[in-house]
Amino acid sequence: MNDFSSLGLSESTLATLEKRGFETPTEIQVLTIPLLLGKDVDIIAQAQTGTGKTAAFALPLIEKLDPRKRGVKAIILAPTRELVIQVSEEIESLKGNSDINTAAIYGGQFINIQLRKLEKGVDIVVGTPGRVLDHIRRKTLVLDRVEYFILDEADEMLNMGFLEDIEEIFGETPDEKRVLLFSATMPERIRKLAESYMEKYVHVRSEPQLTTDLTEQIYFEVRRKDKFEALMRVLEVERDFYGIVFCRTKVDVGELTSMLIDRGMRADNLHGDISQPLREKILGKFRDRKINILVATDVAARGIDVIELTHVINYSIPRNPEDYVHRIGRTGRAGKKGTAITFVTPTELKKMKFIQKFTKAEIVKQRAPDRNEIADIRRKRVESEIDGLISRKETEGYRRWARNLMEVSSGEDIITALLKYSFGKDLEEIPGMEGKKAGEGIVEGRRRVEGKTALRKKEPSETGGNSRMVRLSIAMGRKEKMNRGKVLELIGGRAGTPPEMIEDIEIADDRSYITVPSREAKSILKQFRRSYRNDKPLIMKVRKDLEEGKNGNPPERRPHRKKKGRFARP
Repeated sequence: MNDFSSLGLSESTLATLEKRGFETPTEIQVLTIPLLLGKDVDIIAQAQTGTGKTAAFALPLIEKLDPRKRGVKAIILAPTRELVIQVSEEIESLKGNSDINTAAIYGGQFINIQLRKLEKGVDIVVGTPGRVLDHIRRKTLVLDRVEYFILDEADEMLNMGFLEDIEEIFGETPDEKRVLLFSATMPERIRKLAESYMEKYVHVRSEPQLTTDLTEQIYFEVRRKDKFEALMRVLEVERDFYGIVFCRTKVDVGELTSMLIDRGMRADNLHGDISQPLREKILGKFRDRKINILVATDVAARGIDVIELTHVINYSIPRNPEDYVHRIGRTGRAGKKGTAITFVTPTELKKMKFIQKFTKAEIVKQRAPDRNEIADIRRKRVESEIDGLISRKETEGYRRWARNLMEVSSGEDIITALLKYSFGKDLEEIPGMEGKKAGEGIVEGRRRVEGKTALRKKEPSETGGNSRMVRLSIAMGRKEKMNRGKVLELIGGRAGTPPEMIEDIEIADDRSYITVPSREAKSILKQFRRSYRNDKPLIMKVRKDLEEGKNGNPPERRPHRKKKGRFARP
């Protein structure tokens, strides 16, 4: 087995690697580092994302470049701002006591910051093609002393249409230099690029396992219109969820993020139209776990380096197997287990089979949790909280009340009534929901009739004599120490709404949510019409997608409203 000492690196570099906890080089590092340190040849290195490519070229650069010489000595081009920042930070962390200076050059950052950095003098420039060209044309970046020209994720740069920019930048560099090209795939365009700009080159290729054994890979067969409900059930089951949800388009990203926030989730989003300062702010919140759900497109997620993700959700099935590998490679890292879940519609099953064949991975078909399973999980959480209250003896003030109640009713009857009062129908079991196949039971209130979906008729007790249910939002949550009991007390005390009419109570950090019959919702809103919190109504209507349609048809969704801000549809 190779170690870093066998690759020809200096003692100071080895000491830096040991300090950072690196023990064994990856395959691409073993193949690339000796070539860069030794033979004067150009290199094409083919390896998947996450296999240590940056260190494969960064360590030799740190060894070979002389910071005493003036001018930029290495230019590294990467397709996205996130990857530029990641590569630059990695070089800085690996340089140890070296005096080498690195500058990250990318769009979205104030150009004056970059100008000051370049004026002081740098040895290595890492940048996106567009911003690098901008500096060249301003004559604030001169590449006539470059010794190394490096393309990172070359295939992705060609896919994004950067070929002409790359050629123009290449023309600004001297003839005598070494060219390094790193790519996950090797399409014909990459070969033509190599033949155009590399005289004698060596092609090295690592064969890493496409998907890690630490990532459990499953998929749900689910109807397109039921995806959101399936996602909400995953989030309900996985209380420690910390992950990325992938969508295909920026419109899907914006809509899904808005829906998650409406349901009290701590979510935010990334897509190509978000400015760099806002992108960095959102990523900062995600890394600090101020939000635990990041909804993103494939391109926007490039360069995101967060180690401890518990989940990756493919809300939209990836376009190709390579994207699948890139997506799920963000979990199951650093020795920690993770889960990758893909939502697959019936028409996408063939595509899922192709991904399985390509990755040679065991992607197991499962079903989304049904409502009874969710209720069972909630009941166990309530039981755990009750046990905690008993052990902490924080219930002494209620003991006299409890004794008075037990003088007229049995303990079982009292506990049953209290649970019903606190949770309404949220924790009740629904007969016939057990044992559903994958994709069934996702949308509640529906049954299968001769192979078609029909609405089940609700009983008057469920709807309060009204066929339409309305979701209301309360501008108080966990931060205000709200719980189910306080929600029932607030609504019942002011509007007189009985507990059995209040369903689906959810408590988020800043808000709480309830579902009530339409007629009762009007009464509640009327009673609270003059109640405000932080200059906003205390209670508001959230959505109207629980209305049942007529003639046994599913309800029609209202057109999506355009919203201001970054969740707006373009």
